[in-house]
Amino acid sequence: MKKSVEEDVFIPLYPKSTVEDKSSLRSKFQERRFWSAVKLLSNVVLWDGIVQEDKVRDLGLSKLLNRYLLLNILNTPLGPDNIKKCSKVVACLPERWFQDLKGGSTLPELQNFSQHLLQ
Repeated sequence: MKKSVEEDVFIPLYPKSTVEDKSSLRSKFQERRFWSAVKLLSNVVLWDGIVQEDKVRDLGLSKLLNRYLLLNILNTPLGPDNIKKCSKVVACLPERWFQDLKGGSTLPELQNFSQHLLQ
């Protein structure tokens, strides 16, 4: 899993003017790579409970979400596309990771993502 996350994930960052045109090849390529990384995130977190939780959280949240997915989400204009991306990421996260948290707090690895959601 670690090798896949570190070597196989690539989401190019293009200027906003380039990807605003949803029919452009660059925009389509960037979107395919984003959704491929979301699928990898969902597969990584499936190992929660089998592999040590800290390893799964490191790969899924620290490496995949914060290093790749969040950059793309932050560069997506606010609106339906951004909401869809955020919803899919949230759907990947195991509920049990949040059971012992106090109200208003989140996992340290989710600070930046949480701030984006609050906006």
